[in-house]
Amino acid sequence: MDFLRPAGWEEALAAKAEHPAAVPIAGGTDVMVEINFDHRRPAYLMDLNRIGDLYEWEVGEDSVRLGASVPYARIMEHLRAELPGLALASRTVASPQIRNRGGVGGNLGTASPAGDAHPALLAAGAEVEAESVRGSRRIPIDAFYTGVKRNALAPDELIRAVHIKKADGPQQYSKVGTRNAMVIAVCAFGLALHPRTRTVRTGIGSAAPTPVRARAAEEFLNAALEEGGFWDNGKIITPSVAQRFADLCAASCAPIDDVRGTAGYRRHAVGVMARRTLTWTWESYRGARRSTEGAA
Repeated sequence: MDFLRPAGWEEALAAKAEHPAAVPIAGGTDVMVEINFDHRRPAYLMDLNRIGDLYEWEVGEDSVRLGASVPYARIMEHLRAELPGLALASRTVASPQIRNRGGVGGNLGTASPAGDAHPALLAAGAEVEAESVRGSRRIPIDAFYTGVKRNALAPDELIRAVHIKKADGPQQYSKVGTRNAMVIAVCAFGLALHPRTRTVRTGIGSAAPTPVRARAAEEFLNAALEEGGFWDNGKIITPSVAQRFADLCAASCAPIDDVRGTAGYRRHAVGVMARRTLTWTWESYRGARRSTEGAA
């Protein structure tokens, strides 16, 4: 195994063009596990730790440009208001040591359905900034996951950043694991309310071959909220609506049985998380709405 250590971004792109099979490593929290267990033996390993741009973020008027290697710990500390769903997901990642090393770019590059960041990115409607010597492009998160641990990156592309719209409404994240820390998700669920567009987006992890959205559940809930005038009147969502949403989320899964849980349990747990996160986010929305009306 040869070790490549580019000093800058352009050098990294040139190295990736010359060696398309080179595996990038920054935090190493996914790659080193696969190498240590001999699940992967790449011909080239590319260290990106010297590229400072990957550890920076920029908060714009409408969105956040998050460098691929920004550690989860910094997302938790500095971006709770702008990216609440991702900040909550970051809190569930492994241990403090790993949260100080790992970043969203690693989750995206590995594209494991159990990656903790994926449900939050799907719910927020993120875009992945990919670049090669041929140029740069932004891949919608809905088109990024192409199969089990496969993504839409070309062989000569690297992930530079993720663009995520700043939250305009409450977001939530929930994860089921076999214990409370240092655990791979049995399943996970992300939910984001988008009051400006009067839409809801979801993200499901570790319950299908790829991270997925519960599109039928979103369509149902969007219609129910609009028809019932919920966005305007701030009423409590009825139990029947919440349960139907949960059932549709569970039905959108395609889980498997493995050492962490059965397919049946995963499907059931996704439904429970969907109902709970909907209740939490909607109560947050109602509370914010009451505060705004009181201030007026």
